[in-house]
Amino acid sequence: MTASFTEGHSDPTVQPVPASVVQQVDAADTTLHNPRRAVLSLGSNLGNRLETLQGAIDALEDTPGVRVKAVSPVYETEPWGVEPGSQPAYFNAVVVLKTTLPPSSLLERAHAVEEAFHRVRDERWGARTLDVDIVAYADVVDDDPHLTLPHPRAHERAFVLAPWHDVDPEARLPGRGAVADLLDTITREGVVPRKDLELHLPA
Repeated sequence: MTASFTEGHSDPTVQPVPASVVQQVDAADTTLHNPRRAVLSLGSNLGNRLETLQGAIDALEDTPGVRVKAVSPVYETEPWGVEPGSQPAYFNAVVVLKTTLPPSSLLERAHAVEEAFHRVRDERWGARTLDVDIVAYADVVDDDPHLTLPHPRAHERAFVLAPWHDVDPEARLPGRGAVADLLDTITREGVVPRKDLELHLPA
């Protein structure tokens, strides 16, 4: 699916999802047995950022055992952990999934999607075509160094919490509390909603 650019529309965070889309997603859920809810964060600051994020969403939907349930608005974010101006700004979004994959398999799929968009892991905090992080998986709290759940820095990142709150105002980060409360404790400086851009649930 090709992402569209919209101008002059109202805030996408308050636009209802069309009933037909809800029906399609709910119907797709019938192919999943005992699915778990997962939240993923997407980011891109190289190439066609919006197209890459939409491509990642579509690739996740194409994964057996995964259904994309919600897609957040787009935020533009100053790069994290680097000198100001040393990298292009990121486009960030959050997707909510239902999945029958265990966390380790979901992580493998996330890495495969990154590689499909030519993600290079040369340096920590380096610029990247695509970053896919598992923010939370059901209510799992696990300090496994291979995959720490929830994401160990999600609670301090407005570019994760703000879009997540947009799609699920009642969301809770396991072990940390309500996303709304966490947002109140951190700055949103450098994290700007891009109301002129929009990502879509897969058709």
